[in-house]
Formats: sequence, C-alpha cells, structure tokens
Amino acid sequence: MQSVSVLITLKQVFLFIFVLMLQKLAIKNYAIIDQLVLEPDAHLNTVTGETGAGKSIILGALSLILGERADTSVLINKSEKCIVEAFFDVSGNSGFKAVLQKEDIDESDQCIIRREINSNGKSRAFINDTPVTLNTLNRITGLLIDLHQQFDHLELENDHFQMDVVDAIGQNNALKSTYATLYHQYKKTSLELADKQQQLAQWQKEADYKKFLLDELLQSDLKENEIEDAGQQLKQMAHAERIIGVLQGAHNVLDGGEQPLINELKRVSQQLQTITDVAPDAALINERILSVWAELKDISEELELLEGKVLLDTDLMQQIQEKLDKGYKLLKKHGLQTTNDLIALQQQLEKELRSTLDLTEAIATLTKEQGALYLQLIEDGKRLSAKRNSTAPQIAAKVNELLTLVGMPNATFAIVLKPLPQPGPNGIDSIQFLLDANKSGHMLPVQKAASGGEMSRIMLCIKSLTAKAMHLPTLIFDEVDTGISGEAARQVGILLRNLATYHQVVCITHQPQVAAKGTTHFYVYKDTDGSARITTKVRVLKQEERVLAIARMIGGEQPSEAAMQNARELVTV
Repeated sequence: MQSVSVLITLKQVFLFIFVLMLQKLAIKNYAIIDQLVLEPDAHLNTVTGETGAGKSIILGALSLILGERADTSVLINKSEKCIVEAFFDVSGNSGFKAVLQKEDIDESDQCIIRREINSNGKSRAFINDTPVTLNTLNRITGLLIDLHQQFDHLELENDHFQMDVVDAIGQNNALKSTYATLYHQYKKTSLELADKQQQLAQWQKEADYKKFLLDELLQSDLKENEIEDAGQQLKQMAHAERIIGVLQGAHNVLDGGEQPLINELKRVSQQLQTITDVAPDAALINERILSVWAELKDISEELELLEGKVLLDTDLMQQIQEKLDKGYKLLKKHGLQTTNDLIALQQQLEKELRSTLDLTEAIATLTKEQGALYLQLIEDGKRLSAKRNSTAPQIAAKVNELLTLVGMPNATFAIVLKPLPQPGPNGIDSIQFLLDANKSGHMLPVQKAASGGEMSRIMLCIKSLTAKAMHLPTLIFDEVDTGISGEAARQVGILLRNLATYHQVVCITHQPQVAAKGTTHFYVYKDTDGSARITTKVRVLKQEERVLAIARMIGGEQPSEAAMQNARELVTV
C-alpha cells in the first residue's frame, strides 16, 4: 500500500471551530475483510492484534476514502463490489459545510464518504451521495483525517505546517492575520502597478508611430462626412456644363423663351376668369390652374438658384481633388471605409495619448502606495519574526525533552528561522525543522535525518505540544511506537492519551503500554467462520478481555500471572 499523507495548514484548520470526528468506518469485500465495522470514540482508540491479522488492511481500506488509487486485486468476491464508507460528525461546523457548498455538495450534520470498486476496475467516489473526483475526495478528506504512517513525512517537510506549529504555540494568530491582510494588499497593489507599467511600456514602444499617425490625421482636419461630400462635389463640378445646360433649358421652358409655359398658364387662367359668371364650374378648374402656375413659378425660381450654385472654378476643383486624394490615401492606409471612421481613429489615438498621462500619474500614485505598504509590511513582519524567534527555541527544547521520553535520547531537534530576501505570504522568515538523530554534530532537515518510526514519534511530540492551540482532524497513527519499549513506549502512550484529550486519535500499536492508554480498545483478528476462507474481523474488548489481550502482548499466548497483574496495572493507571 502506498504512503498516504494529508497536508493541512493552520489557516485551513482555524476554519473549523468544532472537532471533526470519525463516527464509523464500514468496509465490505476488501482484501481478506468480508465485512467489518469500526466505531471509534471521541478520544484515544487503540488497535491491536497479531501480525498479519489485518490491521494494515484496515488502513488500506481507509486510504481509499482518502483518495488513493483503487486496485481490483483487493476484491475477495469478484461478483460483488468493494465498498468503504466513513461517517463523520460535522455538526455545527459551518466552515467545513462551506467547503462542501463551494463544491456543490449537499451538507448536513453528518458527512458520509463512500468509495466503490467494481470487478471491472472502475472506481467511484461519493460525498453525501454526490459523485466526486479523486482530487476533490483527497482535498476534502484531508480536512477530516490526518494519517501518519511509516515513512510518511510530507507534513514535516511542509514549511507552512512548520510555521503554523510555531505560530500556534506562540499565539501569533492575531499578528499573522494582520500581516496576511497587509501582504494581500501589498501584492494586489504590486500587481496593479506592474500592469500599469507594462501598459506604459507597451505604449512607449509604439508611441512615435502612433504620434505620427495622430499628427497626420490632425493636419487633415477632417469634418464629418467630408470625404464623401467632397467626392460628390467634385463629381458635380466635373459635369457642370451639362448640368447648367439642363437647368437652363428647363428654366427657359417654364419662364423664358418666346412662349414661357408659366405665361401661357396665366393667360389660360385669365380667359377662364371671364366665363366663371356663366360657367361656375370653370372657377374650380381655374383654381387648379392657378395652383399649378404657382408651383411651376416656384420650381422655375429653384432651377435658377440651383444653376447659380453650379461652379466652374478649375482652381477650386484642383483643391478639392487634392484633399480628396489625401482622404482616400488615409482610408486605404488605415483600412477604413468612411471619413467618420478616420475621425473615430483620431479620437482613439488622442484618448490613448491622454491615457499615457493618466498611466504616469497612476504609476506614481501606486508606487507611493506600494512603498508605504512595504514599510508597514516589514514592520509587522519584524514583530512577527521577533515572536517566532522567541518561541522557536522554547518549542525545540520541549520537543527535545519529549524525544528523550519516547526513546530518542540521542536526538537533538532545532528550529531555524532565516530572513527571506523579500516578504512572503507567511512573513519575512523561512523556517526549517532540523534534527541530529545520533549526536553526530550535523543538523539535517528532519525528513533526511530520521527513520520512519522516528518521524512518527517526532510528529507525535510536535502535535502533542500544539494540541491545545491547533484544531486538528481525526489523527491516525500507524505503529508510532515501532522500535521502542518499556518507559519510552509508556511515554508514547501518555502523549497519545494527552493528545486525545483535545482530538480524536486512532493508534495501531504492538506495545502494551500504548494499548493500555486507549479509552476504547479494538482487537483485530482472523476468523474462518466455519469455512475454509479466512477473514479479518474486529471487536471492542471489554475490560477483562482487554487485560488478557495486553497480558498476551507482554508474556505471549499463555501469559503468566505476573503478566496478567502487569496488564491490570497498565489498564488501571
């Protein structure tokens, strides 16, 4: 089974004011588990059993809940699917429910996570009956379960977690929150400033050419529809003689020549007027003729005016032609169609030119604002750094005391804080947890200096120190006591018991001193159920059963009375 690591930062954890607790784990058709139900209590749950009984198999099933890849080889009965379900109490936890809402997952006081594996290899995951991807499953279950296994040290490698430990114990949350808010403002201002500077740089690259284009348009001094009007005017001037001839001919017909039409209509009207007294209907016709006469008279006058507007000025034609040529050249150059398009381009270039002035002013304002934020950020960062540097040696000293108790007397643990070249999201320091496991005189990063079992114990020591200060999910330790016995094992048990005062803890152990500290003791065993097939089962031990199980861990399958007495003392302590 691959190592499973769940990373959770203090920022995430502080979203959850109430304890997140695993209420039930149900496993069906997984490896040699036919059907199994585990219901841990809210404190320290110890899990024991003979080697090979199936304790690691239970963790393997749990890893499916955490988003591990599925393998059909885990199916006992190929005709049925494997199902692993975990039930969590999240009542009153608005922070966790908000995470579910963000993922469009139904929320309630109980969160049910289910993983199904079919015999064809297909795997499905559900949160509150809503299908989810493995990435989503991993992200959300990381807020519910913190699993520590052999060689599982990614959390200790994570500098965010390391800094969270120092800040939690040093009670730096208010300072850290203030710094984080200021850092966000500083980064936002810096990004805005960089964007404005980039815009200005881009404009400056094209400034000369755009200025040339603008000057060219300004010199043209174009008016609305000017090119189109000039084209029409030039076309009219080119046909001026023909236009004048037509207009004059029309005018002569109406009001010129020997017998103008207007005069003839006037004469007809006068004649009709003489008979209106004897032919009354003629009066109506006469009125219509007079109306036509007036209209034709008006048309004749307009023809005369229109004729006067037609120009035959060759110099003016040349000027219009030159302006028209310039206009057409500009339209072709810019790929535009009309005068108004050129005017719009001119306005755009003028706007961009003005924007450079606005950009320059904005850059000056943002630069000043960024500088002020930076100074404040450094000031707040120094206060946070001072508290961290004051707290770190105290934490290291306490961890070293605990390491001695849990069987690592030769180990030296240290926390090193170094200034960053620039302020970061967590402050002005970098952090590293260092360890010298065997008094070699060489301090190395913890993950390089410690073995798997040592890493688990170091993590236990650290989390026991942060138990009151940090809200953590369900903590599961897999054989954290490997390689120790006697007093060291007893101290591990005490640490686990103290940690379980504040958090739900599940610990798989082979040490009687640890097993005896559990508030609930689960025993994992193999059973044939009267058939040839062996299956893994688990049950909660009663007081006397528990004494016997611990006595067997001390003295073998047939424990002596001394072992039984020792077991009773361990359980009652």
